[in-house]
Amino acid sequence: MADSPLPAADAATRPQRSPASADAPVRRQTGSTAPPSRAPQQRSPVVSGKPTLPADADVPAATVRISKLMAERGLCSRRDADDYIARGWVFVDGKRVSELGTRASPTAVITLDRRALANQDARLTILLHKPVGYVSGQPEPGFTPAVVLIQPERQFRTADTPVFHPACLRGLAPAGRLDIDSTGLLVLTQDGRVARQLVGEDSTIDKEYLVRVEGQLDSRGLALLNNGLSLDDRRLKPARVEWLNADQLRFILREGRKRQIRRMCELVGLRVLGLKRVRIGAVRLGDLPLGQWRFLRPDESF
Repeated sequence: MADSPLPAADAATRPQRSPASADAPVRRQTGSTAPPSRAPQQRSPVVSGKPTLPADADVPAATVRISKLMAERGLCSRRDADDYIARGWVFVDGKRVSELGTRASPTAVITLDRRALANQDARLTILLHKPVGYVSGQPEPGFTPAVVLIQPERQFRTADTPVFHPACLRGLAPAGRLDIDSTGLLVLTQDGRVARQLVGEDSTIDKEYLVRVEGQLDSRGLALLNNGLSLDDRRLKPARVEWLNADQLRFILREGRKRQIRRMCELVGLRVLGLKRVRIGAVRLGDLPLGQWRFLRPDESF
């Protein structure tokens, strides 16, 4: 089923479419008439012409913590990596590793014990159609987090979907933000791999939004929305922005700065009246009713 558009704006407010070494200080001896002497300059001890490293840095420069490598490769989150290492569930170049902080070459082959794989397979990911009025992350006083909507009576079920259990809430966290004034698809997950895939700095997953606006936008403004704006003195990644009708734009982004779309629109003279996220990667909001949630299906991936 196609994603439903945002409610139409009042005709009176509908915009018309238009075709960025100093030496150490000298010390004076007390109780003596001898001339002042220069204190010896303090320098790091050297070995073979190189400064001696601290004891805890006496490791080959080319090695990296295994937990960091695991997270970078999408095997799991760094927290999960430390847990798996402590349990002896990680192999580096075929050798079991069980000591936290162990380092390895960036080219090392890292594999997981079947118990770690089973643990990952048990992690749940939930799709929520977030209404306006809920915040996606940790709320400030007076605000309600969207996770409170993950209740059995709000589950959108079909014949083959799992049943809600309180364990579904354990470790469940939002993977990305959707501000309090916006609605649409919000992902909550227990799986650090999913979170990194969606919100990591190197994420290539795009997100699609339907945005109802008021104001005038000429061709130059539209070009700036696609590529040319900066927020907080940082250039935005190129976006895809196009008109759907006289008062609604489609935005496709590969980043998620705080209130990004609303701030982008302000920069070109538009005011956002409604914002709805309808897709993250290959997963669409579809016919999921407002305020309800469902599990990510085994045949779905972002």
